[in-house]
Amino acid sequence: MPEVELRGIGKRFGKVVASRNIDLKIADGEYLTILGPSGCGKTTLIRMIAGIIEPSEGSVLIGGRDMKGVPIEERDIGYVFQNIALFPHLNALGNVSYGPIVKDMDVRDIEEVPRRYLELVKLLDRMNMFPGELSGGEQQKVSLARALASGAKLLLLDEPLSALDARVRMDLRYELRRITKDLGLTVIHVTHDQEEAMTVSDRIVLMRNGQIVEANTPEQLYLAPKHLFTANFVGETNLLEGTVREILEDRTLVELRDGTVVEARPSSFRRGDAVILSIRPERVHPASQGMRAVVRSITFMGTYIRITVDTDSEDRVNFDVSTSEDRDYNIGDRVDLIWSKRSGTLYPRPPEGVQEAIKLE
Repeated sequence: MPEVELRGIGKRFGKVVASRNIDLKIADGEYLTILGPSGCGKTTLIRMIAGIIEPSEGSVLIGGRDMKGVPIEERDIGYVFQNIALFPHLNALGNVSYGPIVKDMDVRDIEEVPRRYLELVKLLDRMNMFPGELSGGEQQKVSLARALASGAKLLLLDEPLSALDARVRMDLRYELRRITKDLGLTVIHVTHDQEEAMTVSDRIVLMRNGQIVEANTPEQLYLAPKHLFTANFVGETNLLEGTVREILEDRTLVELRDGTVVEARPSSFRRGDAVILSIRPERVHPASQGMRAVVRSITFMGTYIRITVDTDSEDRVNFDVSTSEDRDYNIGDRVDLIWSKRSGTLYPRPPEGVQEAIKLE
């Protein structure tokens, strides 16, 4: 299984900098997802790994070998594109047989390998059907089987599910992880869908403006993001402006703009520091006494109800309640909100302003 290492990778298209100063190591057998908003440099990065484009600076190493000047067909990779790219004149079996034939495998492998991978993606019974006769999800499964049949141990997935319907995407992402883990592949998966990234990944690399913001496990990126941009992009959060009032051993007290004092996790900030407090909606709860607010909107989300309120500190806050909860909420209701000290994460208040710090481009 190949280890992939990027050393100081960067790419410029004229005056446009698509990526810069990227150092990253992907371990053998790791399922790594590159996540970020559109235009952040995700696809440029994966194409440099594949050899579709050459980096302007830095090195790509696969299995310890520098890939400079090595064409894509000699990198021993499988590549699944965003736009389903099957040969329309070949049936499913013919498409999946393409790799073994091009690699000049022996006749027995050319007959057996494509069938094995079509069976793996549960499409052996459709091997004689042409792409136009298959659903979108089935076509992408054939694309995956074709990439796997080449025998590559490194699989690159460039937005592989974005062209599919929501339900098909949900089903296929579980299949992707199951299949690639069963085969012991190293996978680099590009997506802008945070839920998709959280579901399939061993580790997520979050990008913005051509650079890596943060890399960690899905759990750590969600529960303990190191950067304000990460807290806002991965999942949903409420961002409240305040000032550190007091540092205690087990919590930090923060004074909001209306004078309300709330709790956050222990921190290294000092009294008087300007901060941004991040609170996930599912961590906010109504109580008999707390941060004062007025209900502005109520949205039914299926398993929960999203309540949006305007606080006395002029912040807009979302919190979630179960659809099984007895209490009814109405627009205009006064509510008090609380959360535990373990729920609030503090960040320095950005000098450029919060909106500039979290904007996607």
